[in-house]
Parts: sequence; C-alpha cells; structure tokens
Amino acid sequence: MSSNSPSLTQPRRRVVITGIGAVTPVGNTAPSTWSALAAGKSGIARITRFDPTACNVHIAGEVKGFEPAKPLATPLHPRGPGSEPLTHALSPKDVKKFGRFTHLGTVAAIEAYTDSGLDAHRASFSPERMGVNLGVGLGGLPEMEAMHDTWKAGGYRKISPFFIIQIAPNLLAGQVSLQLDARGPNMSVASACATSGHAIGEATAAVARGDADVMVAGGAESTVTPLAIGAFAQMRALSQRNDAPEQASRPYDADRDGFVLGEGAIVFILEEYEHAVKRGARIYAEVRGYGATADAYHLSSLAPEAEGSARAMKLALERSGLKATDIDYVSAHATSTPGGDGEEAAAIATVFAENKANLHVSGVKSMTGHLLGGAGAMGTFAAVMAIHEGLVPPTINLQNIDPACAATGLNFTPNVAVRKPVRAALANSFGFGGTNASIVVAKV
Repeated sequence: MSSNSPSLTQPRRRVVITGIGAVTPVGNTAPSTWSALAAGKSGIARITRFDPTACNVHIAGEVKGFEPAKPLATPLHPRGPGSEPLTHALSPKDVKKFGRFTHLGTVAAIEAYTDSGLDAHRASFSPERMGVNLGVGLGGLPEMEAMHDTWKAGGYRKISPFFIIQIAPNLLAGQVSLQLDARGPNMSVASACATSGHAIGEATAAVARGDADVMVAGGAESTVTPLAIGAFAQMRALSQRNDAPEQASRPYDADRDGFVLGEGAIVFILEEYEHAVKRGARIYAEVRGYGATADAYHLSSLAPEAEGSARAMKLALERSGLKATDIDYVSAHATSTPGGDGEEAAAIATVFAENKANLHVSGVKSMTGHLLGGAGAMGTFAAVMAIHEGLVPPTINLQNIDPACAATGLNFTPNVAVRKPVRAALANSFGFGGTNASIVVAKV
C-alpha cells in the first residue's frame, strides 16, 4: 500500500459532491437541465433519430442540439500546469471513433470536472488518487444496429475497426480516464435502470474506504433506436400518447399508460471531504448513505409492496446515520408505468410513515423520460439540486392522481415546483432483474 493511501482500518471518510455535468433531453448542461426541471418543462417529443411511423410508439426524450466536438470555453490542464491543454471534451476524430453514449457521457464528465474547480489543483494530488465509475446499461445499441446493416449490405470488409470501441459500455469510463488523467479505480457498472445509482454508490464507497480521493461517477445511455423502441413497445411498456408527447410521461396519474424512453448523461465529481475543504471547493451536498438490494422475485416487475426497494431505502438511511424524519424529499424512480409507480409509492409511504406530512416526493422522468442506465444519476441530480437550491422539482402531468397512489398519503409535488429548505434527500433507482439502489444525500 502506498504511503498516501489510508489504511482500511481507518474510520470511514466523508464524501461530498463538488462538480456536476449533465446532457439531457431538457438541457445540454447541468444549469440548463436544472432550470428546465425547476420550471416543469418537458423534453419529450416526436422521435427524430429515425422514422418511427411504422411503430405504434413515435415519441422519446432525445438530447437536442448536442455538439460533442464543441471547443471548451476554457482549456483544461488535467496533467498539470504546462502540459498539453485539453481543448475539447471530444475531438472530431473521437466523435467518429466512439458511440453516442460515450459522446454524451464524456461531455458531461468534462463539465463536471470543470465545475469542480479541480483542474487548478492537479499539481497537488496524484492522478493515482482519482478514479472513474461511469455506468452504462445497454451500451452502443445504435451503433450495433447500424453496423449490422453495413455488414449485411457490404460484407466483412465494411465493418469498422472502431466498432468494438463504439459499443463496449466501459469505453466511456476509459475515455474519461484518458481525458482527465485519472489513474485510480476505473470501472463501469451495468445493472439496467439502477446502473448509475449503483455507480454513484460504489464510487462513494471507493472514496470512503480510501481507494481514491476523487471519483468521477454517474451514468449515460443512448438507445433511442428502432430495436429498443420496438422491443419496449412489444412489451407494452411504453406510452402511446403520440399526439401529446409532452404529456405522455405522467407518474402517479390514473391515466398513465407506460414510460417514455429517454437518453442522456449525468456525472458527478465525488471528493473526500477534507480534500475538498482544503482546496476551498464549493460543496453541493454530502453523500451520506447507499443501499443496494435484490428482489429475487421477477425479472421485470417489482416485488409485492416493493419489498426489495423498501429494504434499499432503509439500508441507505441506516448507513447515512439519519432518520426518516430528517429526509425532506424523495426523488422517486417513478417511471409512469401502471404497476411500478404504485408499488414504489407504497414502499416510500412505509419507510417514511412518520414523516409523510413534511415529505415531498416527485418523479423527474415526467420531464426527461426514462434514461435507463442514466436514470439513477438523473434522480440523484434532482435530489442534490433540491438541497443546493432549496427547491423540489415537480411531477408534471399529474392531473388525476391514481387512487392507489393517493391512498399512500404522500405529496407527489404535482405540476409546480415547491420552494422549501431541503436538509436531506433520498434518490431511488430500480432495474430489470430485480435490482435496487437508493442514495441519501444531505446538506453539509
């Protein structure tokens, strides 16, 4: 063990968030994404990445106006002063080399790093103390579909030598580590819609136990493709409200008819508390607890009464050292599916039975759609910003609350954001395979 690596027998170290980056259906930066969420603005519209006419689902939450090779406003020097500057998150050559999920995730990661202010301090800490954990659920599905068509039409010699680099989920974490000279732990989680919740939780654990002082953590996904839309549509999982896309994602509403597929990336800089304080960093929130559980019940449905989800929330609370009454906001998984919303709501009501009068709950997928592998980070973003800004984002399109959801007694923050001090918040993300992640964040 190197001399600057804390012993595993030392007390758990505190972990804080010092940088945020986002590329989402409602904004191409973290500030623009938060502004849209706070205003209750939907990013869901008719699909433009392919012609969806032949399918019974025509809508998705696409990232709009995205320029992955756009020059950085200020060049960075992640290898220290005097080194070759980083002038682009991705060069034009990189854009051709990588898949779209890597484009989205790398740009978000560079924004988070810039936002953190770490670049000015790179000479004072070893690159071996900085790691990356960026989750991706399905990987390069658009590139797989396109390359299959290329191969069928032109044969093996038409297959790109970059194809594997385009589709492998861990190439996002690899590219970010290259760009930021992060030589610590480097990995990619893939656990369906809980992916980036797990990535944040595991990255937090890496800093807490001393494997790194800084971790770049979050998730990305880009699967608005004919096969993905078609497959989810065949499962009858997607909303078919094609004539009113902005109203299609409606968690907790009695008229909800399925989720809306989205794409995007959200990335955080997680930093050891003393490390952040020493350099005078701005701190958004502290990551206080993380719970990961399995339902062991069904591959695509929550367990009855969301038993596994409730255990994840309880575990995150227990590890945070906070009580249910300390939590002011739950950023719910809330996909807008007929079954899942009610089960999760019941679990939240059980876990926070003593606190329902003061608790706000909301589902930001009502605005962004479901980012799959990026969903956990999206939910965590809402929780962190609620603490930082003192504002709970709304669940839009909640016009006629489902009686089963209403019976829980929870306040689902319908349609309009609520200004209130948020001391601590919990973010949920659950995925196919019965996998669950809950994150507790709190004001420092």
